[in-house]
Amino acid sequence: INRSAEAMTIFSVVQAGLFPIIHMGRPWLAYWVLPIPNQFGSLWVNFNSPLLWDVFAISTYLSVSLVFWWTGLLPDFAMIRDRAVLPFQKKIYSLLSFGWSGRAKDWQRFEEVSLVLAGLATPLVLSVHTIVSFDFATSVIPGWHTTIFPPYFVAGAIFSGFAMVNTLLIIMRKVCHLENYITVQHIELMNIVIMLTGSIVGCAYITELFMAWYSGVEYEQYAFLNRATGPYWWAYWSMMTCNVFSPQFMWFKKLRTSIMFSFFISIVVNIGMWFERFVIIVTSLHRDYLPSSWTMFSPTFVDIGIFIGTIGFFFVLFLLYSRTFPVIAQAEVKSILKSSGEKYKVLRDAGKPLYQISKAKVEVKETVTDDVLMGEVVPSVGDKVGVSDLLSAVGTFDPATQEADDLKKVKGIGPQMEATLNEIGIYTFAQVARMTESEYDLLDSITGSFPGRAQRDDWAGQASILLNNKR
Repeated sequence: INRSAEAMTIFSVVQAGLFPIIHMGRPWLAYWVLPIPNQFGSLWVNFNSPLLWDVFAISTYLSVSLVFWWTGLLPDFAMIRDRAVLPFQKKIYSLLSFGWSGRAKDWQRFEEVSLVLAGLATPLVLSVHTIVSFDFATSVIPGWHTTIFPPYFVAGAIFSGFAMVNTLLIIMRKVCHLENYITVQHIELMNIVIMLTGSIVGCAYITELFMAWYSGVEYEQYAFLNRATGPYWWAYWSMMTCNVFSPQFMWFKKLRTSIMFSFFISIVVNIGMWFERFVIIVTSLHRDYLPSSWTMFSPTFVDIGIFIGTIGFFFVLFLLYSRTFPVIAQAEVKSILKSSGEKYKVLRDAGKPLYQISKAKVEVKETVTDDVLMGEVVPSVGDKVGVSDLLSAVGTFDPATQEADDLKKVKGIGPQMEATLNEIGIYTFAQVARMTESEYDLLDSITGSFPGRAQRDDWAGQASILLNNKR
């Protein structure tokens, strides 16, 4: 789920960056908030302003998230490039993949960069939402001037983020038929995070009320009393119901493993987080220090239009992404799918959750031979349907009219693997040369050893060269 979550993050940050630009009134002068040299002499930005901190926070968050997301996409872009039929598509995905060739060096750098970016992005989540909370916490408005805001905003961001990921991926899971990849286990784990962060947010709400009472400041006390019992009581109690009470249903395993209930709760949480922003901003401003300035908030058509427009813009970007980019990290799925399949099967048969894989004892009896010690495992040819499908694609061998080739000349095929291929019915370079990605996958499922090795070593390409040399 990480790829779609990262895409959602990037598209959300784009919308977040749009709001201050739109509210400047003169968006074509948005670059004035950047500390760049200008022709106005001493005109400079106010580095003491939290709004300027927002500029740095949002731009840093967007750039690191974009690089992290794009790095993970490189192997999949290369895969699409290699499978593209139209020259234009091949050219576009070739540019997007940045010349990825699948060499060991590429994978090594990919892992290193991914690790570094993950290490950068994790504390960045904390810093970005802390700085956003400073927009309120550094002011003197009752209800805003509180030190609980930084951790409160971080917990709320994780809370609403997982709820939005749940909302989008449950729909995508059904529409794109990804039930085998986005499993109930993924949804259950996300629900657990929603439950925990919802509890933390609830603690923050209670802490706000307690500190307002404990401070003895009548303005603070009235601000929170007004939230709960004033004209906007309905927004406050909607927020409390959606954000604090509804996630507690996730304590029950039957509910948190229900797809429809998870979708419903994630929608409720999204609504609750919108009410939280409404309560923080509107209820603190509509009644401040001066009763003469008290008024009710009434959104204009511009406010409503901007709000609905950014929601629509977000979904346009997300749908374009899901239409043109791989929504599942296929390179990662291929690297773990077959190697961990037996363990997952044992856990499913035992009725245990899949995240307990490290606790499950899986015994695999295997005869240790010289071939195993040299890096080759004796594969089993038990899938007769797979064998027939494979032979129908690569062709059959007729010993009466054809001569068997020395398949060991192909890099990656040792004596044991050659014997296995012969057992399947593959004897010649011509048969190996006809293999494509689907045949590689079939071969992996039949042999059950070293998934992806045949495709990585390009057996078909090597066999084609050997076949041409033979002729």
